Amino acid sequence: MIPEVVDARYVKDFIVFVRFSDGKAGTVDLQDVLQGPIFQPLRNKDIFCQFHIHSEFKTICWDNVADIAPEFLYEHLRVPEAVE
Repeated sequence: MIPEVVDARYVKDFIVFVRFSDGKAGTVDLQDVLQGPIFQPLRNKDIFCQFHIHSEFKTICWDNVADIAPEFLYEHLRVPEAVE
């Protein structure tokens, strides 16, 4: 079962901080994913940063109906290394 996105925040450029229902959290850089007609408007950072968590699909989405699969976000998550 793929964990659901429970928190997401804009970081900078095309980087998003994401926290999943299993507690795993980190950042995902989506710059290279924003290809094709549905994602073209999101190449504008002012539009990109206006994402929200879809209430049914539990992943990030935008008002133009674009979304990123939670599986993709989970697999590409960059988790910060622990500091000792």
